[in-house]
Amino acid sequence: MTEPPFVPAQGRDGVTGFVSIVGSGPGDPELLTLKAVARLRLADAVLYDDLSAGAILDHARPAAELVAVGKRAGRPSPKQAHVSRLLIDYAATGARVVRLKSGDPTVFGRLEEEISALTAAGVRFEVIPGVTSATAAAAAAAMPLTRRLTARRVQFITGHDTAGGLPSDLNLAALADPLAVTVVFMPKRHFPELADMLAAHGLPGDTPALLAENVSHTDQVLVRDTVAGLARRLGGARLETPALVLYGPLAEENND
Repeated sequence: MTEPPFVPAQGRDGVTGFVSIVGSGPGDPELLTLKAVARLRLADAVLYDDLSAGAILDHARPAAELVAVGKRAGRPSPKQAHVSRLLIDYAATGARVVRLKSGDPTVFGRLEEEISALTAAGVRFEVIPGVTSATAAAAAAAMPLTRRLTARRVQFITGHDTAGGLPSDLNLAALADPLAVTVVFMPKRHFPELADMLAAHGLPGDTPALLAENVSHTDQVLVRDTVAGLARRLGGARLETPALVLYGPLAEENND
């Protein structure tokens, strides 16, 4: 949207509210952007993901309504249609609404569904980017996602589809490319299966890999291993914490 946010203006069908879809980053409140903080300070209502809770919500206006709408694997979660309906209903009252999403809204964040619903309802909106957990994990491990000559491409994939299984349409040839860094979001349940498929497409089992859990939180855990090693570690792992797996030509740990 090109119009200034939070200015009294009328959208289609008389809707005067405004929705800011805001990336909150991976969880550390110091990784919020200045624009994200500004929107939280003005919001009448904040609809937030589980990973956007805690100290991040301290930036919200004291009078703002705080509504938890997060989705977590294996737990009861609001349906996306319900979340979109809430955004529209709040905007219909003229409210300044923040839809607070973990990481960056454009990366596996169900952004398209919410934009489609808002557009159909004539609600004005904006999208504010955030720090994605992939770049936060690389920063925490003090390594680049790209490397001159050996890692000229980065690819992001999700480790499960809408039904909870490993996506059936993965481009395994691309994912087994030894010159690409691959980031697997939500990998824990199916990474062993994915590792077997990658091996069958030629990716060496000793390809460097990083497991990053609770990125940017005080209980962050970084485990350097290989693709085969992480597959063994994650076999039967409980799905208690958010995690990423990065693999490919990763930089070696700096012990200086």
